[in-house]
Amino acid sequence: MNHLLVAAAVAVGITAALPAAAQFQKPEDAIRYRQSAMFLQNTHAGRIGAMVNGRVPFDAKAMAENAAVLEAVIQLPFAAFIDGTDKGNTRAKPEIWRERDKFNAAAAKAQEEVAKLNVAAKTGNLEQIKPAFGAVGQACKACHDDYQKPL
Repeated sequence: MNHLLVAAAVAVGITAALPAAAQFQKPEDAIRYRQSAMFLQNTHAGRIGAMVNGRVPFDAKAMAENAAVLEAVIQLPFAAFIDGTDKGNTRAKPEIWRERDKFNAAAAKAQEEVAKLNVAAKTGNLEQIKPAFGAVGQACKACHDDYQKPL
């Protein structure tokens, strides 16, 4: 079942490579899409974090599966930061559109750190996973600090 979930996430990721304007009929569709992708990211990162922080027992198979899904879904939301999606039901700051290159670099950094986490997770070695997960957290926090409005 988890392999099916990873395959579905990868298929959706391939779709994200299509021109963004063709994907969304309305700005609110793009906003919901990126919010959904970030919900998935938070869910799988939370599962990893629970193991890394000892809140749940370490399970190497579950760790690897969650890291693989996270690597797939972290590709998704960035195609949905299109013009016109800075207003409405969103926490996205206007700086995203004013600082597009910096925002894209932050997104790329987060994606790079998640790829490293996925490699570490495949080892099944929690001592390799912990620092990789910490780097993911730092990259995500840096982007959110700069580009996400507080609740």
